Amino acid sequence: MVSHVSADDPTALSVQLQKTADDASKRFPAEVLESFQAGIESVRATGIEQSAKQVGDSAADATLKGWDDQSVTLSEVWQNHPVILMWYRGGWCPYCNLQLRAMQKQLSAIEGAGAKLVVLTPELPEKAKETAEANDLDMLVLHDANNELAKKFGILFQLPDVIVPIYRDKLELAKYNGNDAMELPLSATYVIDTDGKITYAFLDADYKKRAEPAEVVAAVKQLQ
Repeated sequence: MVSHVSADDPTALSVQLQKTADDASKRFPAEVLESFQAGIESVRATGIEQSAKQVGDSAADATLKGWDDQSVTLSEVWQNHPVILMWYRGGWCPYCNLQLRAMQKQLSAIEGAGAKLVVLTPELPEKAKETAEANDLDMLVLHDANNELAKKFGILFQLPDVIVPIYRDKLELAKYNGNDAMELPLSATYVIDTDGKITYAFLDADYKKRAEPAEVVAAVKQLQ
């Protein structure tokens, strides 16, 4: 999809993500950064970007709960409005927090276009609530327990061995997700129309790359 945001626009999510990536060299030793990059390449080599659900596919349905313990069935949402389905890995991920804040700024545009933003995460509801409060979010966030829906969309991957110690021991992923599985979803974004068909898909094995909010809004407007 053609970008609707200039790469020189300091408010563009891509610019903010790149700055965070550049700053990572100050936060992590070179060997850690090399491990992260090797992990990205290993995930990409699995072909997950091609094997995951794509534009034209039917979206997988699920009934999920948010931190308020209220159940939401996705198909009941997309029967009434186009849905933007967006995964984030966890509040421990600075790139996820940037994306969440960027999408929060676009909420009125999303709703003005007649769509509903539904955010999914493997992190436990109480952790997701902390993430929402820390980022001043007012959006629907649902717990994808054990990554079951991510699995149905084909975006779930096992963490490569080279980065498992970082996620297991330093980030303590198990505390966030409530299980010992060393797996995560791609930070995917989909637009789903009222027939349950995928009309836009952002899939990238590099967790530092995310769908540009303006592009997602433009994809929704094309359904009008």
